[in-house]
Amino acid sequence: MGFEHGPGESPAVARRRVRLALRSAREAGGLTRGQVAEALDWSISKVNRIEKGDVTVSTTDLRALLELCGVTDPEHVRQLLADARASRRRGWWDEPSYREHLTPALMQMLQFESEATVIRHFHPTLIAGLLQTRAYAEFIMNFWIAEMPAADRAARLEARMRRPVQVFDQPDPPRYLFVLDESVLSRLVGGPRVMAEQLRHLLHLIEKPQITVRVVPLADAALTGMLGPFTIFDLGDEENAVLYRETILLDEIMHTGEAIHRHRGYFDQMWETALGEEDSARLIEARVEALLTGSGRVSRADAP
Repeated sequence: MGFEHGPGESPAVARRRVRLALRSAREAGGLTRGQVAEALDWSISKVNRIEKGDVTVSTTDLRALLELCGVTDPEHVRQLLADARASRRRGWWDEPSYREHLTPALMQMLQFESEATVIRHFHPTLIAGLLQTRAYAEFIMNFWIAEMPAADRAARLEARMRRPVQVFDQPDPPRYLFVLDESVLSRLVGGPRVMAEQLRHLLHLIEKPQITVRVVPLADAALTGMLGPFTIFDLGDEENAVLYRETILLDEIMHTGEAIHRHRGYFDQMWETALGEEDSARLIEARVEALLTGSGRVSRADAP
């Protein structure tokens, strides 16, 4: 089963192990999803939902599945039963104040990012959510005022503000790699004052050894202009990873190796094309200076 799993591990990670193990066991036993459904008097959709990780599996159903697939090793069964129980555990993201206002994919993402060993994030237009100030994040949330109820926006804002503590203040935080297009630095989200505060916050964060930020210069930004935002979470190693993608008002968690491999390639290409850490920091510093003095729209006295 790989590395040992601690009692505080997130339900999404435990559920992922169960779904992968069950699919593997079914395929090793030469069974189709239809045959499993027929043998256990289930619907095929139930088998599909379990294998996709859309639902948890009860310990009773899990035992029946394992017996059908010929999985009898006591330690293997014990670990899978423990994972099935862990997959139903509730955390801060499952509090009603959050759960009722977050998408299922976003709730899973919150769990994966707290368990990841490495997080790779790309965004073509905005500073990453984990690195945002409250003012910057609030302006972004308010952009959706016509499509998203106030309660949803408020819950997502509070979740976004809580995430950095859950991720970066752990005893063993993940490596966090963020690559962004240079145009992000010039986009006045919330106005010059809010943007200057955000970029100063970013400069403060990259002083942490686990956080690395690189900027793709406009001259080399062909690829960044064609991609939407995405995040890859390594859960122990690169072979054990998930992908989170966002589009307008839609998001999804992807487990397929092909999609993850493709996006890892995109990320690596942009990472190599981007300015190094020191040059990226200097570019961010120059943008802060321009916001505070060059444009005349923000004075040093007004700066946060």
